[in-house]
Amino acid sequence: MPHIIIEYAQPIANDIDLEALCKSLSEAALATGVFTTPEDVKARAIPATHWYQPVENSTFIHITVRLMAGRTEEQKRKVTTAILEKAAAKLPQVGTISVDIKEIDPATYAKRSV
Repeated sequence: MPHIIIEYAQPIANDIDLEALCKSLSEAALATGVFTTPEDVKARAIPATHWYQPVENSTFIHITVRLMAGRTEEQKRKVTTAILEKAAAKLPQVGTISVDIKEIDPATYAKRSV
């Protein structure tokens, strides 16, 4: 854990290396010290092909960090701040960048690994 899910305005893919962004945001999350096992940090990018935002630069990236419940507010804030700072530094051309944390309930979470 965690899962870093990057939703982005499709046209951004023409200007950035999404694989490098996934790696960079994973490294930023690890650097917080909240997570200790690099192989547990997973990142993926999902394009939005249609969206509406009535502003001049409507490009966006919204990052959702899904993690097991039980972290303190300070830990969660540390993660969102680190990821936002890294994303903003790498993506100055993007109109809006946001980060949110969603907790996973361990009582209902199921996983299969090979």
